[in-house]
Amino acid sequence: MTSVHIDVLPREISTARLKLVPACEQFTHELREYAIENRAHLQPWEPLRDESFFDAESVCQRLSTMAHNNSSGVAVHLLLIPLGTGEIVGDCNFTNIVRGPFQACHLGFSLAKRFEGQGLMREALTSAITYIFDEIGLHRIMANFRPENFRSEQLLKRLGFEREGLARSYLRINGVWADHVLTSLINQIPER
Repeated sequence: MTSVHIDVLPREISTARLKLVPACEQFTHELREYAIENRAHLQPWEPLRDESFFDAESVCQRLSTMAHNNSSGVAVHLLLIPLGTGEIVGDCNFTNIVRGPFQACHLGFSLAKRFEGQGLMREALTSAITYIFDEIGLHRIMANFRPENFRSEQLLKRLGFEREGLARSYLRINGVWADHVLTSLINQIPER
């Protein structure tokens, strides 16, 4: 399966309380602040991060790569910013976009600890998923989570993702190979 360029470049998406902005270098300071503030909160769910991961230069490089991936059609990286602020409170990423007969991607997301429990990620993902299905034209979104990540499990269920299985020793997370529950959401809109 190969990834190919898509004709639709990611655009800003607005919700009732958020704007979802395509990742680019102009958000280096804000994303660095988000990463530093939420380092301990996100660590159990992410690969181990060395100190350089939090340097401004490293953050800028990651954003540059995300912007390139957005423009080349292999991913849609969106930053979550509450309306009326410039603060990044989370992100959602639709990566590994594959076209051809597969028409699918992987979903990843994170939210600042102090914004949990307010429904912001559900609000963001509801709009972002609609965008991925309707404008990007994908058929399937896959999302995987560690079995002990109850918040992600509940969110994905509310969004309509269905469990498809358990992948043993799936990803190296926080320094150890971790099992992941595999889920997916299928675009139910008939093809045009």
